[in-house]
Amino acid sequence: MRRIQCTVAYDGTLFSGYQIQPNGRTVQEEIEKALTRLHGGEEVKIHASGRTDASVHAKGQVFHFDTKSTISVNQLERGANALLPEDIVVVDTKETSEDFHARFSVKKKEYRYKVLCSKSRDVFLRHYMHHVPYELDRKVIKEAIKGVIGTHDFTSFCSAKTEIEDKVRTIYEAEIIEEGDVLTFRFVGNGFLYNMVRILVGTLLDLGSGKSFTKDISGMLEAKNRTLTGKTAPGHGLYLWKVYYDN
Repeated sequence: MRRIQCTVAYDGTLFSGYQIQPNGRTVQEEIEKALTRLHGGEEVKIHASGRTDASVHAKGQVFHFDTKSTISVNQLERGANALLPEDIVVVDTKETSEDFHARFSVKKKEYRYKVLCSKSRDVFLRHYMHHVPYELDRKVIKEAIKGVIGTHDFTSFCSAKTEIEDKVRTIYEAEIIEEGDVLTFRFVGNGFLYNMVRILVGTLLDLGSGKSFTKDISGMLEAKNRTLTGKTAPGHGLYLWKVYYDN
């Protein structure tokens, strides 16, 4: 048995999310269908680094699967891409050790969130960037984002639906990349809670628009209270950018 590690990119616009569900088109289902066909009908199950929600994109999602096939990794990649729909592409494939796990071997993840700051909407970017039609105080945002770096309890910045009890995470890097009207929020951490990046971005956008909160970012973190933070930014601006491993 061989273990294959794949990096995949997908446009989340027409997906109900990554994980298979009873109703709705999903990334996992499309990949498993393609790999099963490639294996002559023998069912293939994949394991990913994590889930993404409806409309969320990925540039560097990682999954692994086990196979008895002797086909080369290059042939596996070409064959999978020939069978996958146009909004999913495998960008890297390699054989890995049997103790590698796409989820449990993760060291860091990088997420990016893209915002278009312009008076008018861009119809060609509407599925890939969150549009903000008003001026933002970028200095305020740049200063506030520094507050999330470090190890904190992120209860205030995760969905109330989160079932995970341990909400302590470490953010190694947090910054804003400016490219004209486009702002990219970049976060690198050892893990992220459900809706964490989208709530962080929503809060930072609220701060940049002049909305006042009873606490600053540090105070919000200490309070461990979701009601004290901003709205959840929409999913279509979010990208799972890269997953980091030792291998």
